[in-house]
Amino acid sequence: MIPTSNAKAQRFFSVISGLWVGSFITIGFLVVPVLFSSLGDRQVAGMVAASLFKATAYIGVALSGFLMVMSNYLVRHGHQRYRLIRWILLGMLACTISAAFIIIPWMNSLRDQALFAGLSVRESTNAILFGRLHGVSSALFMVQAVLGLVLVWRATKNAD
Repeated sequence: MIPTSNAKAQRFFSVISGLWVGSFITIGFLVVPVLFSSLGDRQVAGMVAASLFKATAYIGVALSGFLMVMSNYLVRHGHQRYRLIRWILLGMLACTISAAFIIIPWMNSLRDQALFAGLSVRESTNAILFGRLHGVSSALFMVQAVLGLVLVWRATKNAD
């Protein structure tokens, strides 16, 4: 039988991880595509999407750190399934940090350089680099989404 405090910690872990993963999947696969299809200006849609992804990344860094602390607590209290969950969280944290502190700022810098020259980033000399960074960013997001789904699946598993 699981002590009450550990059961509450596991439920809290499941709720927080589910909300977190659900929110960034909703932003990435629903909100951003709707932005691009609804707004007439792709540049404006891209800037709004970049702001959303930046906020999502910062929240992701904080929540993945918090969930890692919680999973360490649960492992110390005998819940062995959280050993794998810590690795999943570490992978998600690596994706989030790469996006938040490397890819997104680099893309924003390229966009700002193009705007300073009076161009959209697609018309600038950095269009190819921007496209590649966008591809890397998308791949990181996909990896994070898959890891997030695995995280929620594992966190909501009934038995150790």
